Amino acid sequence: MGIGPKLGTAPIPNFGDGRRPGAILPADLRGGPLEKLKTNTRQVEGVTIVDLSGRITLGEASVVVRDLINDLMGKGNKKILLNLVEVNYIDSSGIGVLVSSFSTVRSQGGELKLVNLSKRIGDLLKITKVYSLFDVKDNEAAAVASFSHAA
Repeated sequence: MGIGPKLGTAPIPNFGDGRRPGAILPADLRGGPLEKLKTNTRQVEGVTIVDLSGRITLGEASVVVRDLINDLMGKGNKKILLNLVEVNYIDSSGIGVLVSSFSTVRSQGGELKLVNLSKRIGDLLKITKVYSLFDVKDNEAAAVASFSHAA
């Protein structure tokens, strides 16, 4: 017959976090545990800057971003800059929440811009054809200054 056990006869180990032997998750590539999304909001020259750190993915992270944008708009913050310098991973749900946030802000007369995208995230937004929706800047000073001419 064959060498080794028949497929389906032995249980496949599971490490309790969805990983199985040989599986490579994005966090494994970074060498760290799966990170929760962290946010910090600050004001610079009338622009609300939201520093994001971690992963923007399906589930809690997407809800955090959506709720934060809705809260900022509810408080009258119409100039919002998402600083992605410490975002190390984004999935399709994360892209969806960025697009949804952009639409929400724009429909209420505001502007949402992105700054400090990693090459990987910038390339992903280009591949998915959503990069052109956003005004993307390479540094915070240029991004903040770009709002001064905006409504």
